[in-house]
Amino acid sequence: MKLKFTKMHGAGNDFVVIDAINQQINLSSAQWRLIADRRFGIGADQILVVERSSKPDVDFRYVIYNNDGGEVEQCGNGSRAFVQFVLEKGLTTKSSIRVETMSGIIEPHMEEDGSITVNMGAPILEAAQVPFQADELIPMHQADDSLWPLEINGKTVWISAVSMGNPHAVQVVASVDDFPIPVDGPLIENHPRFPRRVNAGFMQVLERKHIRLRVHERGAGETLACGTGACAAVVTGIRRGLLDSPVRVSMRGGELSVAWEGEGKPVFLSGPAVTVFEGEINLTETA
Repeated sequence: MKLKFTKMHGAGNDFVVIDAINQQINLSSAQWRLIADRRFGIGADQILVVERSSKPDVDFRYVIYNNDGGEVEQCGNGSRAFVQFVLEKGLTTKSSIRVETMSGIIEPHMEEDGSITVNMGAPILEAAQVPFQADELIPMHQADDSLWPLEINGKTVWISAVSMGNPHAVQVVASVDDFPIPVDGPLIENHPRFPRRVNAGFMQVLERKHIRLRVHERGAGETLACGTGACAAVVTGIRRGLLDSPVRVSMRGGELSVAWEGEGKPVFLSGPAVTVFEGEINLTETA
């Protein structure tokens, strides 16, 4: 099977984007893993599949696979790559589109300067809906659900549980350079209180409108950038009174901007999307 693809990235978070409108796609988990493999395949943090939506008021359907072959609900940086891709390929002429994801509808918009802003929807803050098992836990402050204790590796860390269509556990650290993210990230990702696993974010507050962030992504490991992770971190910082919107988010692969006006309001994520190259890969049936 020959499969055409486009390699893209958003602030270093890299993707293989596949047009499933003009070619037939029916791949196994092993084949998705092969595509994402950096030695035997193309290499990517996530694979993005572009489909037509069956809903009358929605332009496209957006399917996301992590590099472990599993399908996931949402990818903020990928959503910007998505709109760049459909415009470059002539699949739409609209600068604003509505896109169906596993977790709901998102609305990416191409700005005049070439950057892309995505309405990511309102964050989910109710622990059970993240989902996070907060039963039997006592938050840092009574009647405050913004900080929860989590036991990992014989110590207690305080996290904020937020969903941006996918689950995030965000903690504030003194320095993202010195914190043991390679150790703590996988432990938080697979913590039993997160029944669907979780993306682990580590936020360093520089100023009220500027943070540094590293994210260990569920099913992908640490990535150079994470759009939904940036959104979750900014929501966490604003709720805790540490940040003011909009916030510049500096990640290892580049910078994003996140704006949020408060509970019940949507989060807006802005940043670049870059096409790197196009190609074709041969896939066996068994991969």
